[in-house]
Amino acid sequence: MKKSPPQRRCILVTGLSGSGKSTALKLLEDLGFFAIDNLPVALLPSLIRSLGATQKNFPRVALGMDAREKSFLKSYALVLRTLEDATWKPEVLFLDASEKVLIRRFSESRRPHPLGKSRPLRGAIAEEKRRLQALKRISPRVIDTSHLNVHQLKKTLQKQLHPGKKVAGFGFTVVSFGYKHGIPAEADLLLDTRFLDNPYFVDRLKSLDGRHRSVKSYVLRQADAQAFLRHVMSFLKFLLPRFQNEGKNHLTLALGCTGGRHRSVALAEELGKRLKSRDRQVSVVHRDLRSGD
Repeated sequence: MKKSPPQRRCILVTGLSGSGKSTALKLLEDLGFFAIDNLPVALLPSLIRSLGATQKNFPRVALGMDAREKSFLKSYALVLRTLEDATWKPEVLFLDASEKVLIRRFSESRRPHPLGKSRPLRGAIAEEKRRLQALKRISPRVIDTSHLNVHQLKKTLQKQLHPGKKVAGFGFTVVSFGYKHGIPAEADLLLDTRFLDNPYFVDRLKSLDGRHRSVKSYVLRQADAQAFLRHVMSFLKFLLPRFQNEGKNHLTLALGCTGGRHRSVALAEELGKRLKSRDRQVSVVHRDLRSGD
């Protein structure tokens, strides 16, 4: 018996112009979808054939199709049938917003409405609502973005598309560096460890780095080093839920010493161990380990 091809997931992102569809597509891309915005209806069959040849790489696709492509308003039923016939599982995500909010957004962006060439903005919005009313009625997911910022929209999408699924854990990157080589541009938080006694001035430790057991012991046995680690962990415990509430899911923490080989390395290694847990992804990077003193 011939095995039927696997059914893949396709989110068709549509709705009113100005409701945030392009933003939603970017957020879906962050959630692991292969996203294409403003796809012409005529190119859909070719796209399906191309993706079918590499289906393992594209199990989840998000397509942005709306009034910008004029034929979509007349042929969205055909679009859905085409996806279903190709063993995709099409899901319609319809974004909506109030007339007042849409008028304000178009005014702020200074971009024309797709249907606004021969009618005023208010009339173009009303006409688009009329044409999309049937699609909105069959859409299992309708999100009103009138009062949602980008972070709230991301949370709403996560709940809508993955109900009951735990969101991936918060990620940390701990970077050790030397101030003499410059501050890491990617750092969200920057902490100076030069207040600690420096192993560089101990002959037996000078040629070693902060990963070596002897250097770690020298740095971590200092009372100020232990107090520093406690304060950092307490500070991160305070910050973490507040970052997550704003939609941030990764933090880069940079620890600096003079050369980036001893104190910052030892503390970065220890901090990385303390941050690790089942729902966190932690990586430790020693930027200037081989840069010399």
